[in-house]
Amino acid sequence: MKAYVYVSLKKSVLDPQGKTIHGALKKMGYRGVDDLRQGKYFEIALDSSVTREAAQAEVERIAREVLTNPVIEEYSFKLEE
Repeated sequence: MKAYVYVSLKKSVLDPQGKTIHGALKKMGYRGVDDLRQGKYFEIALDSSVTREAAQAEVERIAREVLTNPVIEEYSFKLEE
């Protein structure tokens, strides 16, 4: 089983890197991009002996306690067999 974790800045937090990338896309001629925010992506390979429920709890704990700064970031994840 694999977990795919996405971490991004909360909407209320300024994203200067995202703004820079957005500005660069405009200068390069890309059209139709209204906004851009950057984030982090993690793939976690889980032991085959772990149940889906246990994996979900453990990945949520890892994301909450290790991969994100809860003051400025939020996360989401999905599990795949």
